[in-house]
Amino acid sequence: MPQAIQWHVQTSGSPDWFVAAVKQIVPTSQGYLAQLLWQRGIQNIDQLAGYLNPAEYVPTSPFAFGEEMHHAIARLKQARRNQEIVAIWGDFDADGVTATSVLWDGLGQFFTPQETLLYYIPNRLTESHGLSRQGLEYLHTKGCRLIVTCDTGSTNLEEIAIAREFGMDVVVTDHHTLPSDRPPVVAIINPRYLEATHPLASLSGVAVAYKLVEALYETLPEVPQKPLVELLDLVAIGLIADLVELKGDCRYLAQIGIEQLQKQSNSITMTRPGVAKLLEFCKRTGDRPTDISFGLGPRINAVSRIQGDAHFCVELLTSQDAHLCTQLAEATELANARRKALQKEVAQQVTARLTQLDLSTTRVIVLADEQWQLGVLGLVAGQIAQEYGRPTILLSTEPQTSNSALRTPLARGSARSVNNIDLYQLVKGQAHLLHRFGGHPFAAGLSLPVENVLLFAESINQELRQIETGAIAPTLQIDLTVTVAELGKELFQELKLLEPCGMGNPSPKLLIQNCWFEKAWNKNIKDRRGGKVQYIKTEFELRDDSTEQPFPGVWWGHYRDEIPQGRCDLVVELDSNTYERRYEVRIVAVRPQESMQTQDSMLADDLLDWRGLDKTTIAANMQQQQVAGRMPLVLRQVPTSWTEFQVWVRRAQQEQRSLVIAYTLPTPQPPMIIWQTLVGIAKYLSRTGQTATRQQLLDKLELSDHALQLGFKTLALLNFEVQHQDQAFAITGEAIRETIPTGSAPSIESTSVLSEAVQDFLNAVREDQFRRQYFCQVPITVIRALASFQG
Repeated sequence: MPQAIQWHVQTSGSPDWFVAAVKQIVPTSQGYLAQLLWQRGIQNIDQLAGYLNPAEYVPTSPFAFGEEMHHAIARLKQARRNQEIVAIWGDFDADGVTATSVLWDGLGQFFTPQETLLYYIPNRLTESHGLSRQGLEYLHTKGCRLIVTCDTGSTNLEEIAIAREFGMDVVVTDHHTLPSDRPPVVAIINPRYLEATHPLASLSGVAVAYKLVEALYETLPEVPQKPLVELLDLVAIGLIADLVELKGDCRYLAQIGIEQLQKQSNSITMTRPGVAKLLEFCKRTGDRPTDISFGLGPRINAVSRIQGDAHFCVELLTSQDAHLCTQLAEATELANARRKALQKEVAQQVTARLTQLDLSTTRVIVLADEQWQLGVLGLVAGQIAQEYGRPTILLSTEPQTSNSALRTPLARGSARSVNNIDLYQLVKGQAHLLHRFGGHPFAAGLSLPVENVLLFAESINQELRQIETGAIAPTLQIDLTVTVAELGKELFQELKLLEPCGMGNPSPKLLIQNCWFEKAWNKNIKDRRGGKVQYIKTEFELRDDSTEQPFPGVWWGHYRDEIPQGRCDLVVELDSNTYERRYEVRIVAVRPQESMQTQDSMLADDLLDWRGLDKTTIAANMQQQQVAGRMPLVLRQVPTSWTEFQVWVRRAQQEQRSLVIAYTLPTPQPPMIIWQTLVGIAKYLSRTGQTATRQQLLDKLELSDHALQLGFKTLALLNFEVQHQDQAFAITGEAIRETIPTGSAPSIESTSVLSEAVQDFLNAVREDQFRRQYFCQVPITVIRALASFQG
């Protein structure tokens, strides 16, 4: 089960002299800003103005990279003078794609695109990060003489040697881990060579690429026809989408980049039709870092996660063809919708697998599966790491084939960290078991032979145990305690001065105590074509005793049933919804109000958790209960809603019996198999004239009443008639179609009405299965609390 997260509220205030200094810079400040800056160690008064206002910041010269930048510029000038073919080698994530786009537009001012300038991005699903022989051979056939990498290349020593054999020089621009010795390249521009306190030290891949272009602009100022500032929107997208600390020049570039990005939502100032169309589709204006982190970034990443190939993302970000950009943006939007559905599906499967692990002895979660979509594993690993408080590594394994003897099947995937654990060093410690790896302390990508996965899992867990002897306790850091009355424009504008937020400067977390919810409702997200995406959000109104006015909010990925009906404590982030033209809160965490803990403890003896126990243990426990003179009520079927669970709670209370939850998660059948089974049952009952009770159908199909009713409606479209008689269902008629949908998509012979009905039924089945997984994994403390709220 997910590990309980400890809430830690910052209590240290800022000294009066610091509050006064902040007030001098921001006269409208109410004191929140000074408190947050002080808590985050931003206490140097001389640097405050430049931190809060980019116009006051003095950016660092690109030549602060020293001789490496000079070498890179000299080689680019030589290539331009000799009309050599230059290739950009990019990467497939948002940082890599925007870095590629920055070089494509920036170097495109000095070289001729498609003639003396090319770009290559590895396929996420079939290739790894970094240089590869396959790609190098392709560039060699194109006559390339110089490769400029972005967001990759620092540790590709073997591939760099291959490039040299092909007669190609390499300039590396990157921000990932350095090799022990300088690679044999013309230049390597990597901020990791700089001191940790250097203003360029935290640049991401796109920012390093921008610094290279900036140096070329300064060296050959008479050549470029477009202003350098037009690249900054791309820089902001890549910076905020990547896991880098936004400080120094990194923060400055993000700030002025957002100013440039905001221009894309205005038809008069727009310079990138692709970015403008993406902003339109995700209903954002580009004036907030969250427009990137929750809008543009996931969409750009979704393309390679779903399709593998990210080349058309560069076209989307750089093309001036509005019609083409609209088509590419629509394809990107659909890829993102598919990404959301896949992410939810894989997350459900991972969570189900975790019920089989002994998490008390697990320091690092390592799971592998042949069916998992490689492109969403990093996202799911991040979710699981945060929820369970452990570094998480998820792998997609290649199947064993007849060619396995010639090539060892690999497991490839992503790793995400938590609690400041340096995941890169952990993975590096197992290098002897790996095929390839790379990344940051907080995120890494890796591949290894399938046969090494179990040994890798054991070894990396042992390594972390040796480092940490205590239990891992995930902590949620809370910045401010506020009331509902304080939420709104003034507080938002003050907190906004901290933006852009990210690593080292997270979005402020606000604690609201003794509050409650009203008018909660949830719905599925829809894609651009109106189709449902299996991704839920719940909207609500928030109240407390400080005001009569409710405040709107949203809880992504959660159902209405998960919202407690009584008073609670809530951690939120305050946001501006430009599409709805309102301010709103996003839920980060919720728990029963402290004063309700007494009710929770009172239920400890009345609500017993026997989930996951075998039948023998349950029988022994029941015998002990009977010896003690108690006859508990036993819930053996997994509920699919809190309403269904409350029926059992009320029954136990009315009968003055304790309630035992002793269900286990059934092995879920593929939804299409359940549909086929329902059709088979309908044919059988129609042919034999027999009937089936509601409970028999629910047990056989493992459905909720809602899903069963949808199934009945769909059967009617196949010319079956469902009648309720004598407390049972009779089904008559005969299927009017020989071909019933048997795949994830309906057959060509099926009508659109039938297709939609079948899809609605399949979605209902998936939702039932997700809810059952939830009830098998939700902590008993939450169940007791919600039972006390709703009982």
